[in-house]
Amino acid sequence: MSTNQLIGKVAVVTGASKGIGAAIAKDLAAAGASVVVNYASSRDGADRVVAEITGAGGRAVAVQADLSKPDQVASLFAATKREFGRVDILVNNAGIYEWAPLEQITPESFHRQFDLNVLGLILAVKEASPLFPEEGGSVINISSTVSTARFPGGTVYTATKGAVDAVTRVLAAELGPRKIRVNSVNPGMVDTEGAQSAGFIGSDMQKGIEAITPLGRIGKPEDISGITVFLAGPESSWITGESFFISGGMR
Repeated sequence: MSTNQLIGKVAVVTGASKGIGAAIAKDLAAAGASVVVNYASSRDGADRVVAEITGAGGRAVAVQADLSKPDQVASLFAATKREFGRVDILVNNAGIYEWAPLEQITPESFHRQFDLNVLGLILAVKEASPLFPEEGGSVINISSTVSTARFPGGTVYTATKGAVDAVTRVLAAELGPRKIRVNSVNPGMVDTEGAQSAGFIGSDMQKGIEAITPLGRIGKPEDISGITVFLAGPESSWITGESFFISGGMR
């Protein structure tokens, strides 16, 4: 992969204060992009990501917006336009997951997950698309391997990620004439702050996943950020509408 391939580009990464989003923001900056580090509530985390990027000679700003709130989606891209004037790369990483058996699913938990994971993503693309230049750009949706898996308790979360994959294919067709490419990255289990706080790391679930994973381990955020940088750059200029399963071979 070429170094500095994203010089002059502007990237927006949603949910970038920690975990996979933070790794993506830092790697996009290392490749030369100016980065909008979006966060919903963790200002300290976003500021740390920005400080690491600027400390390495890059350019980044933190912008607060809860992507489950349509007015805040609009404000995120208004702030991006004021700061940088354009968008070349959009990484839709913001998301939540809740595991519950069928009898515990509520309309509230359904809407909480769909409002962010699906509607927020769609509205982010809607707000960003007018800011893409004539030469187009790249949208990368962070989905999940659960979109094709069968984990009990994951009914609603799995449904959101299945929707993300479907939306990716449709938007690739719709935005292709404008040279805006749309792909998804579908990670397996990744060791992040969220996975740790949910109790997944070190659990029997982790051990079970590792046992059926050909490469024998769960992922690190850096395993996901590399493919994202590739999809953001010119070397992937003829790839759109695809879902890339990054999971050590676990399907």
